Amino acid sequence: MNNDRVTVRPRRFCQQAIRTFVLALIWGSAFLISVASTAGTERVAFMLQLNGAVSPASADYVIRGIKLAGERHVALVVLQMDTPGGLDTSMREIIRAILASSVPVASFVAPSGARAASAGTYILYASHIAAMAPGTNLGAATPIALGGGGEDDGRDGESKKPQSRSAAETKAVNDAAAYLRGLAELRNRNADWAEKAVREAASLSSTAAEREKIIDFVAATVDELMAKANGRTVRVGEGDIRLDTTGLMVQNIEPDWRTRLLSVIADPNVALILMVIGIYGLIFEFLTPGAVIPGTVGGICLLLGLYALAMLPVSYAGVGLIVLAVGLLVAEAHAPSFGVLGLGGAVALVLGATILFDTDVPELEVSRQVLVGIAISALAFSLIVVRLAFVARRHAVVTGAEQMIGISGTVSSWTDTSGYIVAHGERWSAVSAERLSAGDDVRVIARDGLTLEVARNSRKDRQPLEGREERA
Repeated sequence: MNNDRVTVRPRRFCQQAIRTFVLALIWGSAFLISVASTAGTERVAFMLQLNGAVSPASADYVIRGIKLAGERHVALVVLQMDTPGGLDTSMREIIRAILASSVPVASFVAPSGARAASAGTYILYASHIAAMAPGTNLGAATPIALGGGGEDDGRDGESKKPQSRSAAETKAVNDAAAYLRGLAELRNRNADWAEKAVREAASLSSTAAEREKIIDFVAATVDELMAKANGRTVRVGEGDIRLDTTGLMVQNIEPDWRTRLLSVIADPNVALILMVIGIYGLIFEFLTPGAVIPGTVGGICLLLGLYALAMLPVSYAGVGLIVLAVGLLVAEAHAPSFGVLGLGGAVALVLGATILFDTDVPELEVSRQVLVGIAISALAFSLIVVRLAFVARRHAVVTGAEQMIGISGTVSSWTDTSGYIVAHGERWSAVSAERLSAGDDVRVIARDGLTLEVARNSRKDRQPLEGREERA
């Protein structure tokens, strides 16, 4: 009886210890998960950087960052901007992402000397919080191709009266003005100045923008932005959110490899270079089948270039000129015209590249250096083809009926003025103006169908097929 008691007590003790350990592990895991969840959602702010022109690459980066912030339920997204403007389609994609975001977005024009011109002004107006650093500016929101009428004339410091516009230009300006005014009314910002920024290309400094109630406040740093944004109520979706930015940890969101690749190939200069490399690579592959490397590299570059063109606004006239240039260069390679077709292809290629991209944003235009490089490459291609044509003209014919003229052979059998010879390892019927005998060395001087005309070949006249030049 005593032995049973001694055996049962340790067993019960072990069971209670295991139960206690499991419960402690569960409660500890739940506590750690709760702490990590709290630290990863409520006390983190994402920092996104929008530097340079608003392009498909930058739009993809900002949209992905805002989407990631919503998935992780962060407290705030800070979009730091320094942009001269950009593509209308990319700008509208960013604005749609901001308006649909479940996380408040604070646009911050910084550092000092930065600007939020053109497309940047629209993005600033669409954000839940709008802030600017001292020494920054915004405005000039007129569609850039139509903005010449409202620029400063440089003499009296006042804007000139907008010039008369066509119906299409008027529609574009009215659409942009209504779009920016709608964003201003949505965020309770100065809608009258928003329309003025579109119609008259007006611009303001950071202090003037705060005074005109275009932005919420001026902040020198991100920490000051957090402090001034704390306690403000913003409308996100269908509800209002009171911002609590105290103690937020700012986490920089870097572009991923896809965005970096997109930013490289979406550059008009890079896209054009990729297209040219692809075109020349495929041409060389077709001219020298089996080379493999030119065709492989050319195919990859051409596909990347076409992918970039699909994202950028292009002119159909520019595309047509490039297609014409490719046709002329191919024709020059197959039917050498001593540079005429090649020169025409070079001119068409340069003209097509010049007007290929339908945008006036300086950061999205093809540079002159690239155009000069393309022109030189096209001319170099034409010169190579012309040189190869002249070199081939000086060499002996090695194919067809004419390649038999001038080769040497040996008489196999002969009767009077006709017989058979062996040339090129083949037995041919031959005739001659002189009597020959078996074993004589002869030279082919003409050909009539399958009959060769030969003459006795002296030792000094013998020469191999290689190295012979065509007789004048």
